[in-house]
Amino acid sequence: MATFKVCRVETKPYDGQKPGTSGLRKKVKVFTQPHYLQNFVQATFNALSADKIKGKTLVVSGDGRYFSKEAIQIIIKMSAANGVKCVWVGQNGLLSTPAVSAVIRERVGKDGSKSSGAFILTASHNPGGPNEDFGIKYNMENGGPAPEGVTDKIYENTTTIKEYLIAEDLPDVDISKIGVSSFSGPDGPFEVEIFDSTETYVKLMKSIFDFEAIKKLLSCPKFSFCYDALHGVAGVYAKRIFVEELGASESSLLNCTPKEDFGGGHPDPNLTYAKELVQRMGLGKSNTEGEPPEFGAAADGDADRNMILGKRFFVTPSDSVAIIAANAVGAIPYFSGGLKGVARSMPTSAALDVVAKHLKLKFFEVPTGWKFFGNLMDAGLCSICGEESFGTGSDHVREKDGIWAVLAWLAILAHKNNDKLNGEKLVTVEDIVRQHWATYGRHYYTRYDYENVDAGGAKELMAYLVNLQSNLDEVNKILKGVRSDVSNVICADEFEYKDPVDGSVSKHQGIRYFFEDGSRLIFRLSGTGSEGATIRVYIEQYEKDPAKTGRDSQEALKPLVDVAIKLSKMQEFTGRSEPTVIT
Repeated sequence: MATFKVCRVETKPYDGQKPGTSGLRKKVKVFTQPHYLQNFVQATFNALSADKIKGKTLVVSGDGRYFSKEAIQIIIKMSAANGVKCVWVGQNGLLSTPAVSAVIRERVGKDGSKSSGAFILTASHNPGGPNEDFGIKYNMENGGPAPEGVTDKIYENTTTIKEYLIAEDLPDVDISKIGVSSFSGPDGPFEVEIFDSTETYVKLMKSIFDFEAIKKLLSCPKFSFCYDALHGVAGVYAKRIFVEELGASESSLLNCTPKEDFGGGHPDPNLTYAKELVQRMGLGKSNTEGEPPEFGAAADGDADRNMILGKRFFVTPSDSVAIIAANAVGAIPYFSGGLKGVARSMPTSAALDVVAKHLKLKFFEVPTGWKFFGNLMDAGLCSICGEESFGTGSDHVREKDGIWAVLAWLAILAHKNNDKLNGEKLVTVEDIVRQHWATYGRHYYTRYDYENVDAGGAKELMAYLVNLQSNLDEVNKILKGVRSDVSNVICADEFEYKDPVDGSVSKHQGIRYFFEDGSRLIFRLSGTGSEGATIRVYIEQYEKDPAKTGRDSQEALKPLVDVAIKLSKMQEFTGRSEPTVIT
């Protein structure tokens, strides 16, 4: 058995190692600076109590982006030096973010132990490669992201760090082969186990959904299916679940080989970046060759986000979570006993609110960040939740889950078509959405993203909008000068959230303008990019009249869009005349 020694390496703090709700994200060239990653990992170990580390098991894996393999070896060696007993690594270093959560919560080691946490190596939907993004975050023993109290300690530690511990003489572990490598150090035995990346997650999915019903749908000649992993980690799960378990054709899968640079693309599942899928589904600018599939879906780099498409039809994430909640009890065995409650992030449209009211469910509106949903789930208050940023999930794990959302939609389609597989016309994705609008009304919704704008200009824009809220007469004067056909603003605020579980208060979570007819404008700075600032503008209008729910979304929202751009002085503060992405 190989032995190792613990080395204490002197280091100095780096500026700006403050993890956000999605961890620490920077360019690869930043992470590869001497001691940069090591500082953050040691700061994390120091922020956790000894009983979470010493003699415990940790998971270390991610979406396979550039620099992941080197980072995994560094974290293994630092885990050994900090007294960790065992490190679990998904084969080839690959685990989706929701699969990491599942592994923490469900997997049991050969000695009966469970994991106490995980380092997840991902920058989510951001590009990968030598000149692109890398990221790291820590998840706790409940499978969810570290709470603010822990991330604040991590950041504080990065500002004062003087040394880190590492087993420099520990040999690199071959993460491509399933098996256990055993070593001996000052604290006793240390093991690294490489395991099947899909096993725990697939077992969990099979306990939630009726795979036989979905398999029957996928085998129907009238039903066609397409899934695009955008060369992210979802490809590993897509092959195992959709092809091996559910019998879909391998030709149903697009870009399902994980690549360090995501094939040179942007692994963000939206209408802008999932170009190949969008084209195949008949939503591209040029004509599609042949008939589009009935159902299409895409994932981001770490497979926690999803996009749902029907034939020539886009389902907004806000509608998606509302439709899943409305149909869950009948279509998904896991929810057959009823829903505990539902929740959405504040910028997400109010489509879920209407479902909750109709079904008499507990409802929660939380800030952006999955940890807020996790608190509700741990307290037994929430079953299904979602964000407008293509994140949907349930209480089976403590992360959003892209594959779960796709299976949920397939389960609903299977349920709706149970008696139609042998002859009748199938109920389509578009049919389900339009029926939902007829029942609950439609929330016309769009999001404008202005990416990598000057951070100073972005902050000035937000401050201007806050100050403007003190004079609604002036706001309405501006609005009417732009479009006379919009309602008046009746109230405005900065969203603040008091967690009903732990009592913590989150301030400055987005600037909101509410209109007399139920419309909303929301402005928010996003922390998910690696440089610059991203301003997100959310525009929503509710329409209850079934005769008016079939309009083109951008056409219906144009008056509010015009108002939002002028009201915020977007071009004046940022120099941008057009958004980077519209969803």
